[in-house]
Amino acid sequence: MEQVSTTERLKALRAAMKDHSFDVYVVPSEDSHQSEYIAPADELRHYICGFTGSAGTAVITMDKAALATDGRYFNQASKQLDGNWELLKQGMEDVPTWQEWAADHSEGDKTVGVDSTVITAPEARKLRDKIKKKGGAGLKGSTINLVDLIWGKQRPARPNEKVKIQPIEYSGRTFQEKIEDLRKELDKKKSAGLIISMLDEVAWLYNLRGSDIPYNPVFFSYAIVTPSSASLYIDSSKLDKEATAHLGDAVQLRPYESIFDDLKVMYESSESAKPDSTEPKRKFMISTKASWALSQILGGPDKVEEIRSPVGDAKAIKNKAELEGMRNCHVRDGAALSEYFAWLEDELVNRGSKLDEVQGAGKLEQIRSKHKHFVGLSFDTISSTGPNAAVIHYKPEPGNCSVIDPKAIYLCDSGAQYLDGTTDTTRTLHFGTPTEMEKKAYTLVLKGCIALDKAVFPKGTNGLALDTLARQYLWEEGLDYRHGTGHGVGAYLNVHEGPIGIGTRVQYTEVPLSAGNVISDEPGYYEDGNFGIRIENVIMAKEISTKHSFGDKPWLGFEHVTMTPMCRKLIDERLLTDREKQWLNDYHREVWDRTSRFFEGKDERTLAWLKRETASI
Repeated sequence: MEQVSTTERLKALRAAMKDHSFDVYVVPSEDSHQSEYIAPADELRHYICGFTGSAGTAVITMDKAALATDGRYFNQASKQLDGNWELLKQGMEDVPTWQEWAADHSEGDKTVGVDSTVITAPEARKLRDKIKKKGGAGLKGSTINLVDLIWGKQRPARPNEKVKIQPIEYSGRTFQEKIEDLRKELDKKKSAGLIISMLDEVAWLYNLRGSDIPYNPVFFSYAIVTPSSASLYIDSSKLDKEATAHLGDAVQLRPYESIFDDLKVMYESSESAKPDSTEPKRKFMISTKASWALSQILGGPDKVEEIRSPVGDAKAIKNKAELEGMRNCHVRDGAALSEYFAWLEDELVNRGSKLDEVQGAGKLEQIRSKHKHFVGLSFDTISSTGPNAAVIHYKPEPGNCSVIDPKAIYLCDSGAQYLDGTTDTTRTLHFGTPTEMEKKAYTLVLKGCIALDKAVFPKGTNGLALDTLARQYLWEEGLDYRHGTGHGVGAYLNVHEGPIGIGTRVQYTEVPLSAGNVISDEPGYYEDGNFGIRIENVIMAKEISTKHSFGDKPWLGFEHVTMTPMCRKLIDERLLTDREKQWLNDYHREVWDRTSRFFEGKDERTLAWLKRETASI
């Protein structure tokens, strides 16, 4: 991982801060739509500090600079940040949050600045309050981004890709039906309308897909739905005749850049309207993830209702067509992974080939691309050998990666976008003789993966409550991992999808799991500088039958859809219970039954590998 010198960039930014009367400047990772993965043109935080991870916030003063990130990226950030930066390891004892660090440096009546389009309204208020308590002058929002100014002509061009229709056979419902359901929610809440700013929510609502952001089939847009109208804010050049006809008269098309002007007119019109004495004035709703700028243009928190997006909630509960698509695409994807692992073992062990991590990732993508409905990858493939596997979100780069060592752990975390679904799978393998600690750690992680897969729980249970199931066996040994256990997965949409998740974050208590949720099951263990282990399956929540039904509640369990074997060499059978062995044998039998047809009579190498790896223990 290369370091980038940020000295000149910081010098230029501080000059811009002085021009705009900012003493402290905040640079979040997100774009104007709070996207986790962003277009190259929006990688402002990456540009200013050199850190390439997807999560983190940079804070710059006139003489200091800090980057805050979570446990997934501690190792990576420590390698990529140059000497100008202090690393704030979020969640560690006695380490301030980025908000606290910014507020601390605002003491003495100093002004903190931020681009109001890339920070949420709740986050801005939280930061403003902390600044006030520390004696700072306040938080000032601006729609001019200072990093934009100094990046200048070197900044990549804005994407402008065509939008495609997501057919009803994969979406399961028409966009008109989805809008009708949304209007029912608006009526329940007595709302004037909903402003939708999250890109995956717009794409899902209108049954459209794009490619403006690498690996994410979304497009730059906003949407507004009221009781009587539906609008889509998008660059008209993105829509061909087919997409325009798909939307028809049901959706008003507006230029992407018009959203703020239109909202201003809507707000002013609403404020000037005569009040109805029979009921209170209806407010517009925006998501708690909408930008501070959107909230401000609508009059601020007293004039709008900030809510968890009902579109996001609906999108997270997949319908029958979406669930079937996820099953089908994971079978094909599992076959591709097995073919890759069989090929890689043959190359490294039998042929003695020297392959680096990037070459491995490229081969996997090539294999995947042969399969039906393949569109592209769902994120950068984490192809990591030995110590690199301990970097949780490691990204190998050409000329700056390692040769895959057959005598060391190999961790592959990868996924793909198919027309009928999105995949995300991690497998950890060893092509030589693993150490006892590697086998023990792998087996403890496997036990956690099995425990979550087999969980049975009442409706209303949240992801925080389930998290300990995956960690319990590591905890018994005094071990743990610094990332969540599970994230939502989109249906041919973003590989990381809210609002559900399984982990230790308080946010996972907000939304209980429901039948139809698709989520990852991915415990792990990492020893910095040595090895890393992660096992990841995608699982789908469903209602199940139980002998009893306490409280007359529905009971839920999971259905796994990932179809590629666990690594036999890394399993210490002595640590598995009979119940866990039965699960493993059943799972491997299912993998064989569903994927062996891809290789019978066509690929004897993969068939032999698959037969060996799925044999009963």
